[in-house]
Amino acid sequence: MRKGLGNIDEHVGSDMIRLYHIGFQIIEKPDIDVGRRNADFGQGFYLSSDEEFSRRWARDRKDSKTYLNTYVLNLEGLRVKVFERSTEWFDYISSNRAGRPDVLDSYDVITGPIANDTIYDTWGIVTSGLLEKETALRILEIGPAYNQTVIKTLKAVKALEFCGASVIGNEEIDSYRNAVEIEEKNFQEQMAKILESSDP
Repeated sequence: MRKGLGNIDEHVGSDMIRLYHIGFQIIEKPDIDVGRRNADFGQGFYLSSDEEFSRRWARDRKDSKTYLNTYVLNLEGLRVKVFERSTEWFDYISSNRAGRPDVLDSYDVITGPIANDTIYDTWGIVTSGLLEKETALRILEIGPAYNQTVIKTLKAVKALEFCGASVIGNEEIDSYRNAVEIEEKNFQEQMAKILESSDP
């Protein structure tokens, strides 16, 4: 199934970016108040500019279809915070995940890297206080820097144009699951080397 996609390239100008959201629903009008407040970049509607990465997040659920929702965001007039891998990025995620007040809630959009999709399996290690921050950052920098973008305000929601949705089939979901397992294994091997080299 493909709903309303057409040629979305014609919508993308210099102030616009194409974004994707994976889930079990077609979401034409995102709700920024749905979801966890202690997510990486705070409360909001999460997307990615990386289509393949978005597809990797696809999961199957009985009696439900899995959809890749596609949007175009017009950045003109929006207050946007762009993160790179840095101590600022690390500290912001750490603060949000700890449930502290969002210090960047005045921004309409925040975008930046997920160090690796296995970050969620290792976050407890890197924030345990047992590692130096430099070592923690080295772990989070393993692998490609996948992008995540969060829509944080109603102003940004109004600037987000829904372009359509397509169904992700079970065969594709299974193929990405295998790819993620391989990447997780590589991640764990590299992490072990970093931890070993950081031992006193």
